[in-house]
Amino acid sequence: MAVISIIAGSASDQQIVQKVTTVLDEEGIPYDYQVLSAHRDPDRLDEYIRTCDANVFIAIAGLSAALPGVIAARTRRPVIGVPVSGSLGGLDALLSIVQMPKGVPVACVGIDNGANAAYLAIRILHAAGV
Repeated sequence: MAVISIIAGSASDQQIVQKVTTVLDEEGIPYDYQVLSAHRDPDRLDEYIRTCDANVFIAIAGLSAALPGVIAARTRRPVIGVPVSGSLGGLDALLSIVQMPKGVPVACVGIDNGANAAYLAIRILHAAGV
């Protein structure tokens, strides 16, 4: 059973995914990793969220960074967004993630900071007694 789900919007986000998985591997935390785009794979993403048993989602996305918000709109479980640098140095992705509408909360870590996303997910698990 994966307690953390890592979803990257693109295979090109692998470098950031590695930062997440390194921390989770060091801490012995089970996870599942998927590449699912909110724009290109919306049906697959919806199905995955519905069937996933993870306690926390980490969503890695650049540009419009819709992925974390789409996930948060489809689950009541915590979602942590990791903005990826790219155009505008990642500020576009950062602002997209932090500006979620009321009722669709997404935690956000710094640009390209997959390690902090993993650490935050672990703290959420500990606080929940998982």
